[in-house]
Amino acid sequence: MSDKIPLAGVIGSPIAHSKSPQIHRHWLKTYGLAGDYIPMDVATQDLETVLRTLPKAGFVGVNVTIPHKEAALEIADLVTDRATLIGAANTLIFRKDGQIHADNTDGYGFLENLKAGAPGWVPSLGPAAVLGAGGAARAVVASLLDAGVPEILLSNRTRVRAEKLADDFGNRVTVVDWVQAGNMIDDAALVVNTTSLGMIGKQAMRVPLDGLRKGVFVTDLVYAPLRTDLLATAEEAGCITVDGLGMLLHQAVPAFERWFGQRPEVDSATRAAALR
Repeated sequence: MSDKIPLAGVIGSPIAHSKSPQIHRHWLKTYGLAGDYIPMDVATQDLETVLRTLPKAGFVGVNVTIPHKEAALEIADLVTDRATLIGAANTLIFRKDGQIHADNTDGYGFLENLKAGAPGWVPSLGPAAVLGAGGAARAVVASLLDAGVPEILLSNRTRVRAEKLADDFGNRVTVVDWVQAGNMIDDAALVVNTTSLGMIGKQAMRVPLDGLRKGVFVTDLVYAPLRTDLLATAEEAGCITVDGLGMLLHQAVPAFERWFGQRPEVDSATRAAALR
């Protein structure tokens, strides 16, 4: 048995805004486990050096966030199928044999948050309208297709990026022009915003939302603010809404379990810890 205190952390740039340290430290304290979770601001050119050095300092793994998710995948020695499909890693496990194992738990976190926040949603209800085509969108699309959603209607400000995603994921993904994004909401059973639109300090969500109707499920990956304009409008239209904080909480569960040997529970205390 090693006497080393297991360490984990999150690597990004910038990183000061990350809520991950609050979440993991809350769980460490709740379960009475030795360990710590540290935010690290690492420049792109230093990423591989840092990742190869951390295990020697007692680190068992790290989360990876913007702008390093794609680069982390390239650096890793072993990559899960879902991380390969998404094209990005958000979770790294440092193995005892010195190899770096890359995974992506964003899609898992998205789906678990949706199930917890909207138990009435089932994949077979109908198409999902997804706004955005970045790394988060790829994780969302992968998880929805895997769950059995019949069709994804996808729209992105840069159409070519949406077309690349559709090419990678097959004929259940249909690309819709950004100027027509409001129209695809008319046909959707689930609406997902994966863009930064509506986030504090970012542009407002200008997609027409008059197609939202009672009973449609709407979720926003933005969690600052927790109640985005999209969610507020959806609530007024009688939609069932799910905020984005739960995805952050749920994506952390598999990583924490791998690193610290305890499967944590996402509960009201976890949410409160993240919002501190």
